[in-house]
Parts: sequence; structure tokens; C-alpha cells
Amino acid sequence: MFEKGAYVVCGSKGVCLVEDITTLNISGVDKERLYYILKPVYMAASTVYVPVDAAKESIRPILSKEEAHALIRVIPQIPLITITNDKLLEQEYRGCMRSNSCEELIRIIKTIYSRKQKRIEAGRKVTAVDAKYFRLAEDSLYGELAVALGMPREDVEEYITNEIV
Repeated sequence: MFEKGAYVVCGSKGVCLVEDITTLNISGVDKERLYYILKPVYMAASTVYVPVDAAKESIRPILSKEEAHALIRVIPQIPLITITNDKLLEQEYRGCMRSNSCEELIRIIKTIYSRKQKRIEAGRKVTAVDAKYFRLAEDSLYGELAVALGMPREDVEEYITNEIV
């Protein structure tokens, strides 16, 4: 169980602050069931309600500072996604996003970066699917690393680049 005031990662909402753990007084909702009341850090107007007894599937603790540094150190060893069929690749991107795993987000970013470079060299544009998943993966990963490392989200990409060069 997460404590009030803890930072967690909640699926597509990214990093959230556990604002409260309480029952909900909403019609049609079990009045005895406990819920996490989560405030997404990077979506100020949002609130997420997750049943405590079902949280294992959708919520995990954010990386510690040490885990974030260790993750950044292994980025060069994380493999690219090797699927070449664009339809299957999009399914793989979706699966990686749903996994709620930083390593999977890095696989997406590295793969799309590589694909982007090859497409630009060939005089072609980045695909809309690649652009979409690149942005989603970067937002999720950089948001979590920013909170874990105690820095602004916009500084994370440069920080990673400096650490792995």
C-alpha cells in the first residue's frame, strides 16, 4: 500500500502524487472500498481514482534516485525493437507503453530515434505513429526521471545525454 504524499507512476497518467486514501461518496460506488486519490504531476487539472485493491495492475512506485542513475547508465545496452512491419511495430509500441516499464519506454525512444535518422537520410518524414509514441514515451520517462532526480523535466534529456556520452 502506498502512503499519502508518495509519488507513484499510474499508467498513461505518468507520475502522480498520492493525495489521499479514502472511500468515495459517489452514487453507484461501493462506500466501503478504499481508493487512492492521485494528482498527476504534469496534468494539474486531472484527478485519478484507483481502487486500492486493484492498484497492483496500474500503479507502481517511482524510481529512486539511485535506480534512476542506474537506469541511465544502462541506456546504451537496452536493445532496439527489431520489428520492421509498421502495423506490428505500432502494436509493440502500445504494449511497451502499457507495460509501465522505464526500460520499455527507452526501447521505444531509441527505436524511433534510429528510424527517424534513417528516414531523414532517405529524404522522408517521420511517420505519425512514430511521432506520437516518441512523444508519449519521452513524456512518461522524462517525467518520472525528473521527479526521481529532483530536476525540471525540461532538463532531463540533456542530463541523460551528458551522462551516457
